Amino acid sequence: MLIKSVAVGLLSAAFSAGAQDPDSAAFVREVDRRLDVPATEQEAYAHRLESALARASVSESRPQYYVLVDRSPRVQAAFIYWRAADSSWRFIGASPVSTGRPGEFEHFLTPIGVFEHSLANLDFRAEGTRNANGVLGYGRQGMRVFDFGWVRGERTWGQRGMGDMRLQMHATDPGLLEPLLGMWHSKGCIRIPATLDVFIDRYGLLDADYEAAVRAGQHFWELRADRKPTPWPGRWLVVVDSLRAARPAWSPLPSQRLRKPLAASERVVGSDPPGCAGS
Repeated sequence: MLIKSVAVGLLSAAFSAGAQDPDSAAFVREVDRRLDVPATEQEAYAHRLESALARASVSESRPQYYVLVDRSPRVQAAFIYWRAADSSWRFIGASPVSTGRPGEFEHFLTPIGVFEHSLANLDFRAEGTRNANGVLGYGRQGMRVFDFGWVRGERTWGQRGMGDMRLQMHATDPGLLEPLLGMWHSKGCIRIPATLDVFIDRYGLLDADYEAAVRAGQHFWELRADRKPTPWPGRWLVVVDSLRAARPAWSPLPSQRLRKPLAASERVVGSDPPGCAGS
């Protein structure tokens, strides 16, 4: 059964009423790389999220959080939404990200679709070790790596075509790569700001399956000891492409200074799984 459609009037009413989820203020307080998304764009992305879930036949009526990513090279952003029991959407916040940069060996376009965060692919935490080029691929020690398993992605090198890649969402090197968020740069996974990683992690926004297992008596070292799990955890990462013809003002590129060509020591290579942006 497809997810119930949200009428334009209902969705508009929810936004015009200024409905605030309790974590909206926490997002502003805790996430240091944010995008100031206009209300009209918040609504438009809620429609994109709704449509993607419908196409994937994902129908869950309970309130929960979702992470939406626009892989468009002219946007490169992640959006946090909460869906209420009445099917209205509430925008929590947005941040710049980096998705798959085409044209290099083992680089995939980040796949479009709806991806489940489940116990079938357990998360892990960054060890804080640097690769041969001195890069913290997964960010500082302790950063959570959200693992969505092996998926089909479009290869952007060689003979191209479709191939298997590991889809993950994670933090990245705070000095070398986090300042480049907002532009294509990964091998296919989704790089996010460290503070957004902590925000999703601390509140368990995608931990529906983990929290259900914890209530059943299981223990997971992957979960933070100081976590404050939301009563409405979700499990869905949704990736879309808005196919923008121009870059919107609310999602600017990194500054010209930070968009200089990367030195060889900043380029990430290694033996990561194909498509893994822990590279």
